[in-house]
Amino acid sequence: MHPEILHIGSLALRSFGLTLAISFFVGLWYVIKRSQRENVNVNFMMNFAFVVIFAGLIGARLAFVLFHLSDFASDPLSAVNPFGAGGHFGIMGMNLYGGVLLSIISGYIYVRRRKQSLWHVFDIFAPTVALGIGITRIGCFLNGCCFGVPTDLPWCIHFPEGSIPFSQFGDACLHPTQLYSSLYGFLLFVALHYFDRRKAFYGSTFAMLLMVEAFFRFVIEYVRYYEPEMFIHLGGESFTYNHLIAIGLFALGLALWVTLRKRPELRIR
Repeated sequence: MHPEILHIGSLALRSFGLTLAISFFVGLWYVIKRSQRENVNVNFMMNFAFVVIFAGLIGARLAFVLFHLSDFASDPLSAVNPFGAGGHFGIMGMNLYGGVLLSIISGYIYVRRRKQSLWHVFDIFAPTVALGIGITRIGCFLNGCCFGVPTDLPWCIHFPEGSIPFSQFGDACLHPTQLYSSLYGFLLFVALHYFDRRKAFYGSTFAMLLMVEAFFRFVIEYVRYYEPEMFIHLGGESFTYNHLIAIGLFALGLALWVTLRKRPELRIR
């Protein structure tokens, strides 16, 4: 576990921040290459990428703060202040689905205002979401966040003393949920990349992303650790808020698949 890669004076380069930056640049490179190959305006796609990236960052942070309001009650400015205690620079704590939801909304508004082909644009961008998950979850593993619950499986992981997982479970062996998610992200990226080249209608790649991601996230929630405030209780069962969001995203993906495939103008001949 290496939460900090190096120090420059009092500033630290954190592993999660580094992997997040790498995912942005690699994703942008992918979008540019795809746009060039499909004769889509590259400048528009770059602007679109920046819109959804920044919306994703804002949404991910806002969602985390909303789910952990008690942590910021005594110091509300810490929700947005990058100068933390101990001279560290950066903002820690994000919720993936908060970023996904705001990115979708912002991307939709931007594409509609620019009067571009909505579902073609979303299809081009869809694989980069999976790629981003693959890369940034490595940062989560190095940082020690987003960890799993105890297990006796042979590939379980012991986190060192002083880490966040150790503070919760001590020396217990935990599910490496970060690595599960990273491997899944890379595999989904490859699958969506090749699926998109053989799709029958525009919007299908984006719809596939929503359904597969929602299914995976719903399953992995059962082996990932969450604070008590992240749970809700329905019908005698406990669910996380991410479970409910995953159900909504799956329903949205399925609805898009069913409706878009019936639109003749979106068929690819």
